Amino acid sequence: MVAAPRTIAWTACLLFAAVPGAHAATRAAKASPPPSTSANAVQAERDPEALAALDRMGAALRALKQFSLVSQASTEVVLEDGQKIELDGTVTYKVRTPNQLFLELSSDRQLRQLYYDGSTLSLYSPRLKYYAQVDGLHATLGDLVEDAAARYGIEMPLADMFLWGTDKAPKSAIRGALHVGGGLLDGEAVEQYAFQQDQVDWQIWIAKATSLPKKLIITALDDPALPQYRAELHWNTRGTLKDSAFAFTPPADAARIALVPVAVVAIDDGQEK
Repeated sequence: MVAAPRTIAWTACLLFAAVPGAHAATRAAKASPPPSTSANAVQAERDPEALAALDRMGAALRALKQFSLVSQASTEVVLEDGQKIELDGTVTYKVRTPNQLFLELSSDRQLRQLYYDGSTLSLYSPRLKYYAQVDGLHATLGDLVEDAAARYGIEMPLADMFLWGTDKAPKSAIRGALHVGGGLLDGEAVEQYAFQQDQVDWQIWIAKATSLPKKLIITALDDPALPQYRAELHWNTRGTLKDSAFAFTPPADAARIALVPVAVVAIDDGQEK
């Protein structure tokens, strides 16, 4: 027997709790002011080649019509006493532009799935047997990742890949850009770059042949412990994805819960205090 629907705030801490910071670079770029021109400010180098590499990567990402992506990711979580704990997980994406997406986050502690068929956003916990849905969105993927974060607190891991190469990922806040050098990653030639912003430092390894990102490290600077998010990305850009990959059909034993906007939760919390 299916349980009656319950109202629960399904936010990032419930859906994708293991990936704080995964969207940090673009958030910091929007929140940070342009590089300081003060005489006392530390003037970091802005290597034109490093900035051009971001342009090439953005263009390559925007040119993809469909792809699958598997990423082994690790996140450092800082406890109240300052100790850092590393949480590992696997992020799987199936994407067809401009507006279809499947996302799964799997770890020893949780299994979460997100479906978007171009209109309906569905979130599902296979182990807990709960799901939530929002209909009538009709958003592009770039708009979806931003709206999901702003309205529902859902931070999709590696969400920056839907924003790079657009005006949603400005380079104006990058105050330091460095070309570290070339190398090999999984047998593929890559170039490593490092960037500085007011709230984060981040490094990215970009494939020379495809201009797609292969590895990402984000260091949060707003915490003295300097926690990091790390991800290695494995792309499949040649496969064909079916419509069924993005459609969610609730299992008979799953209970539907409400997806409550963050603003509503904040108001309710304020009234309870």
